[in-house]
Amino acid sequence: MFSARVAAAFARSVPRQGGLISRNTLCVASVAARNIHASKTHFQRTGTAEVSSILEERILGADTSAELEETGRVLSIGDGIARVYGLRNVQAEEMVEFSSGLKGMSLNLEPDNVGVVVFGNDRLIKEGDVVKRTGAIVDVPVGEELLGRVVDALGNPIDGKSSFTSKSRRRVGLKAPGIIPRISVREPMQTGIKAVDSLVPIGRGQRELIIGDRQTGKTSIAIDTIINQKRFNDGADEKKKLYCIYVAIGQKRSTVAQLVKRLTDADAMKYTIVVSATASDAAPLQYLAPYSGCSMGEYFRDNGKHALIIYDDLSKQAVAYRQMSLLLRRPPGREAYPGDVFYLHSRLLERAAKMNDSFGGGSLTALPVIETQAGDVSAYIPTNVISITDGQIFLETELFYKGIRPAINVGLSVSRVGSAAQTRAMKQVAGTMKLELAQYREVAAFAQFGSDLDAATQQLLNRGVRLTELLKQGQYAFPSAPTTFPSTFACQQSILQTLFNHSCGCLSNQSCEPFFLLLVVSLVLMLTCGIKLYNHKVVIKSVPMAIEEQVAVIYAGVRGHLDKLEPSKITKFESAFLAHVLSQHEALLSTIRTEGKISDQTEAKLKEIVTNFLSTFEA
Repeated sequence: MFSARVAAAFARSVPRQGGLISRNTLCVASVAARNIHASKTHFQRTGTAEVSSILEERILGADTSAELEETGRVLSIGDGIARVYGLRNVQAEEMVEFSSGLKGMSLNLEPDNVGVVVFGNDRLIKEGDVVKRTGAIVDVPVGEELLGRVVDALGNPIDGKSSFTSKSRRRVGLKAPGIIPRISVREPMQTGIKAVDSLVPIGRGQRELIIGDRQTGKTSIAIDTIINQKRFNDGADEKKKLYCIYVAIGQKRSTVAQLVKRLTDADAMKYTIVVSATASDAAPLQYLAPYSGCSMGEYFRDNGKHALIIYDDLSKQAVAYRQMSLLLRRPPGREAYPGDVFYLHSRLLERAAKMNDSFGGGSLTALPVIETQAGDVSAYIPTNVISITDGQIFLETELFYKGIRPAINVGLSVSRVGSAAQTRAMKQVAGTMKLELAQYREVAAFAQFGSDLDAATQQLLNRGVRLTELLKQGQYAFPSAPTTFPSTFACQQSILQTLFNHSCGCLSNQSCEPFFLLLVVSLVLMLTCGIKLYNHKVVIKSVPMAIEEQVAVIYAGVRGHLDKLEPSKITKFESAFLAHVLSQHEALLSTIRTEGKISDQTEAKLKEIVTNFLSTFEA
């Protein structure tokens, strides 16, 4: 009787939660009752106060916690989409976990079931499996710990290196900043590409679309832009640094591996994060990757730093979203895309912004890439993204095959920020270049039908051809260590050409003795030619180019100094001229870089340098 009363009193004293009592609590109470009943003799010898204290200690030490989890069951699974019954209180875009350990995200919230997209291979999931809520919206790790790493769409490292511990995490679907925290774009984001920095300038906080057919150099522009930031990130000024995030969507794994190697060779991975959702990954991961990369970039923006994010490319993200939407039985619209595909990209690209000083003064610049089919910019996704962004760089297949690379169509390419994102020096030299190129294209179309052209038209054609040649540029190079370059070119060229010819013969299993003999003779000849290598240390021209190098080269073309030079010699002139300026007139380039403008004195000096060099170059 005594044990039954104690158990009943204990049951009444335990607080009830939703009418349920913890199983552990009842077990402890019954054990205590049995112990009391079995030791009546002991209780008879023990005082009442001591028995009460022992009982109280046992009861208070019992585990009264209860874990309440909301779970559901898989109704059907297929094509990466799971229909789940029972998750009544689940939120939109909430992370859920399957019994196999796979994660998913709830997208469709219907009256009788929930549509969940699976982040991974759905073969591990079967009908009837338990699904539980995590209570957390999808988030990713952010911070400087991710720099130099390759991660998947969920922020997990996939580069084979050691794992990292991030101090903070950030939701992938945050809202874009409002109007009040923003400020107009006013700082240049230098790409190192002459055609872009002079004609289609990009500012920090801008959204500039790179659009064109496949294999026209879209990714090349993006990667050159990342490599060009090395000159700023190597410095100590945090305000000039630009951290980069490259999001690869739907690309081959081999392509992403080559790209990472290219950035590593250029020593650019140390300030870059690569987010990879390849073609072999599930469609939900390709859909999620841009938002994950954007959250990583927003960390820098909101901490007063500057970041650049490249989405390569958003066409594949739209295709992945279309696949998910159709499998979730959402009604299709134009080109079978769902009705909210515009919102898919607008909510992503609106997160790129330049913040005012009250909010840290940071920025996030976006370079989305869109692939067109046969140059059709009037398709659904291209027109959507063109209307969202602040301008576009249009690449043409025809120009690419003509050898004009980067194949930028200057007429269709535009930056809606304009010269506000240019340095004053570039404005001074490139202000009239876009107009001259536009006039050249207009006149060139009519010049094909007539032979008699007046002097003004002929002048336009001559200038346009040379400016087009001047805007050609290589790709994927990076600044090298200081090396030597002779001040006299004729002797060097003949000697090096002879050495090259004989080295090719040596490599083709011919006798190498004449080559080594020639090498010794050549060194003697180079000394006798008066080429003192130790006096002329020059940094070989890097691609992409520094802004002061671009200004010097474009000045020569726009001011008419190259009008009498053969168009075929323009590229050769540019290389030789830059080498000459870097070796003999480094102070002038430094003045342009520090002052950010071309004063009358600087212009006179630059004119003198160009004129004197042309006289020796043509001779």
